[in-house]
Amino acid sequence: MLRKIFFPLLMGVAGCAVLIALGTWQVQRLTWKTAILDQITATIIAPPVALPANPDPVADEYLPVMVSGQIIGAPLSVLVSTADNGAGYRTITAFQTDAGRTIAADFGFLSLDDRGAALPTGQVTLTGNLLWPDEVDNWTPKPDVATGIWFARDLPAMATALNAEPILLVARNIDPVSPTVPMPVGIEGIPNDHLGYAITWFMLAIGWALMTGLLIFRTLRQKDA
Repeated sequence: MLRKIFFPLLMGVAGCAVLIALGTWQVQRLTWKTAILDQITATIIAPPVALPANPDPVADEYLPVMVSGQIIGAPLSVLVSTADNGAGYRTITAFQTDAGRTIAADFGFLSLDDRGAALPTGQVTLTGNLLWPDEVDNWTPKPDVATGIWFARDLPAMATALNAEPILLVARNIDPVSPTVPMPVGIEGIPNDHLGYAITWFMLAIGWALMTGLLIFRTLRQKDA
């Protein structure tokens, strides 16, 4: 009898072991990802610092920064749709700091009807977070030169168009007040699906164990018959 059920039992144990191991790995990944997201959240709301001389796109992602300076040149408009405000544009400008550096600054949202509204002039102080957005793929349309509308925050191309460093400061606070609505900076766009993956693997392990048990039961009944 043992010889007859040995193979299905072996396959059942091995399959369950693999599925449980995969589920356990996803639990570990969940812990790892949660720690990273908590660290990013803490970084976003930390007290702002001066703009680093050579910010690193990895180490300084989400770094809170305060700069003073002025807007130069015409802004770029990135077509977006938000849950709270509907369709409109993110307004990206060249911002010349008091130190003489020119960076790209995301001043936030303007509705479709408000595009072209006057931004603050003179001395402006921005508090926000450094980002290097990766929003461009093979399906992203090219900017519309005639209207000046962009369809993604393509930082390298925008920096070239603005004659600025490839650094984007996403403003959370603008002084003096701007007609734009600052867009939130957070972890909402970072996927963390590891709990769902873990549950899926563990459920598959339970299903595999039940099927193995059913197969062994039917094999034993055939033996008795």
